[in-house]
Parts: sequence; C-alpha cells; structure tokens
Amino acid sequence: MRMGLRTGDIDLEEVEMIIVPHGTEHRPEALSDARHVLMLEPNSTLNTDDVVTENTVRKLDRI
Repeated sequence: MRMGLRTGDIDLEEVEMIIVPHGTEHRPEALSDARHVLMLEPNSTLNTDDVVTENTVRKLDRI
C-alpha cells in the first residue's frame, strides 16, 4: 500500500501501519489487488471530507 502525502509517498509493507495526523491531506493507494485497511476516524468525519456529493454517507453503520 502507498500513502500519498504532500511531503512525499510512504510505501507500507504487510503488518506495517501509519498514523496520519488530523488535517493532513492523504491519498491511500493499493499497489496490488488484495489489501485490507482499517481506518479509525471520529464518526463525525464524512467519507467525502468537506465536499457533499451523492456519494456522501452522513449516517454510518455501527460495527
């Protein structure tokens, strides 16, 4: 997996993780077909950031 940041890309291997600080622009990218990603965010975070489109999910499923 590659995490694109304005300061440069970070490539992650299996079992590695990265913490992206609040407010940091980032772009995750799968480098192969099989990836599992766990993202932890406050439930107030919209999946489309501050842009509201038809893809925006306002009420998320609770796990």
